[in-house]
Amino acid sequence: MAATTQNEDFSSSLIDTTDADASSTNPVQASSLGKGDFILIKGQPCKIVSIAKSKPGKHGHAKVNFEAVSLLNAKKYEDVHPAHATVASPIVSLKSYLLIHISEGYLSLWDRHAGQTKDDVRVPTEGVVGERLSALWGKGGEKDVWVTVLATMGKETVEGVKEVEGVGK
Repeated sequence: MAATTQNEDFSSSLIDTTDADASSTNPVQASSLGKGDFILIKGQPCKIVSIAKSKPGKHGHAKVNFEAVSLLNAKKYEDVHPAHATVASPIVSLKSYLLIHISEGYLSLWDRHAGQTKDDVRVPTEGVVGERLSALWGKGGEKDVWVTVLATMGKETVEGVKEVEGVGK
């Protein structure tokens, strides 16, 4: 499962949804991961952007060097593991919601599949996503604003925003 991220600071738009524990990750062998997969580095759920695999040396094991970007704060992380090692891969989900209202720093979102509102996602204030959300919501036009929320490790952040003509009306 691959998701795209904007290269910006999401830390101001994060909320806790559950306790981050072992149930929010899956164990995987380091050598089985590839570019675009997810890995937990220094407690941060990350998307792998680069991998370098070394062959076993005379007295050692093959190693896997990961370069990754955090899904929550867009910072770069690096880590090295033996190829046979088991590493944690965070469970990541993306879900789209119709934006109903913005109030006191929180988005009011409509989940059309569940028929419920979601009112606990913070408005992103920085970066491309925050600027785009402000611009689209400020227009007050005839088009609906859809917000994509990324959830992982007990946190949620707005991943993307798009304008769609009359879908929710």
